[in-house]
Amino acid sequence: MYEVLVTGGAGFIGSHFVRRLLRRDDVAQVTVLDALTYAGHPENLGEAFLDPRLVFVHGSILDGPLVEQLMARHTAVVHFAAESHVDRSLTTADTFLTTNVLGTQILAASAGRHGITKFVHISTDEVYGSLAEGAASEGDPVRPGVPYAASKAASDLVALSHYQTYGLPVCVTRSSNNYGPHQFPEKVIPLFTTRLLQSEKVTLHGQGQHVRNWLHVEDNCAGIELVLDDGEPGEIYNLGGGTDLTVRDLAAKLLLLCGKDGESVACVPDRQANDLRYSMLWDKIAALGFRPTHDFDEGLAETVDWYRRNPDRWAPLTRTPYAACATAAIAPAGEEAHAR
Repeated sequence: MYEVLVTGGAGFIGSHFVRRLLRRDDVAQVTVLDALTYAGHPENLGEAFLDPRLVFVHGSILDGPLVEQLMARHTAVVHFAAESHVDRSLTTADTFLTTNVLGTQILAASAGRHGITKFVHISTDEVYGSLAEGAASEGDPVRPGVPYAASKAASDLVALSHYQTYGLPVCVTRSSNNYGPHQFPEKVIPLFTTRLLQSEKVTLHGQGQHVRNWLHVEDNCAGIELVLDDGEPGEIYNLGGGTDLTVRDLAAKLLLLCGKDGESVACVPDRQANDLRYSMLWDKIAALGFRPTHDFDEGLAETVDWYRRNPDRWAPLTRTPYAACATAAIAPAGEEAHAR
């Protein structure tokens, strides 16, 4: 039986993964540790709170004593918690390095002391940097081009060092861009969607020529689950989808779904650092049985429909400074809020 500690489990991908775990009969407990910074919300867990196996703890992965207390009661860790937005990393890189690198070190060291049987560290394709051609495999060197990616590359190496040095059974997953319901509206799909639904313009950096690979959040979670169950300690697993699009082509799809035209798009100067193209090979996770099942156009339409039907979930976030968006009605650090 698994007793799983999920860091960042009130965020976008983490909350989808928590609900997936709770559908399993071999999971005795899932504890979500989340600091509820602007992008984490208990509402993302929704009906998961009806399951008595879910425990919610409001706290930070930087809180060593709290991490020690929680680690002692679990057999596995899935580590999502991270600062994750490129634009903000350009101005607050120190926060990204502290949370992503030091936070991973605190978790991994504690996991080793408590005999954790699997530690899955969640990362990103951005660590490989921009590729003019070809695709990155897991054995390729990391060449991050922005502070966010640098902090994730460093955290990957920290996690893997605990396997090499101490034998902690670490696996790393690196996924391409995720999309799906209840993603915080700073990432491109929910940002463009919510702006278009409010009849506002969307902006493309440069000419919108940047290429990204898209993976539905549920497919990503399926891959992470495979790694939790069958991943080899010390290994990295790329998780990619089947759809590569320029941001301009993505915007065109969203315009159509939101009933808007080209008048709703404007081009702005490119940001000071913006990787042109990401691409990964994911043969290794395919060998474990991974296959993306969500058609991109269908998944995108369902995602837009979710935002159309749930303005109460995202409209307040577009009017409130990000740092003030955390929900207050949760247990203070060190206390647990059980599902009811």
